[in-house]
Amino acid sequence: MRLSDLQNKHIVNVVDGKNIGNIIDVDISPEGVIEYLIIEANKTMFSFNREGETKITWKNITKIGEDVILVNSRL
Repeated sequence: MRLSDLQNKHIVNVVDGKNIGNIIDVDISPEGVIEYLIIEANKTMFSFNREGETKITWKNITKIGEDVILVNSRL
């Protein structure tokens, strides 16, 4: 699976059923293992900085489906 495949999926929190956002990047360990998914910060017309990004640890992913990535996270 490629990063571009992951970026096309919605991220949904199974704790509350909310759509968290979209993947914009990943953090990879020196060993080449994905540690975090970096989720896009909520943007407004006047704010396009990277403040407020959310990091989801790879171990919090419960399922990667065809259209959705389910995560168990208390954000």
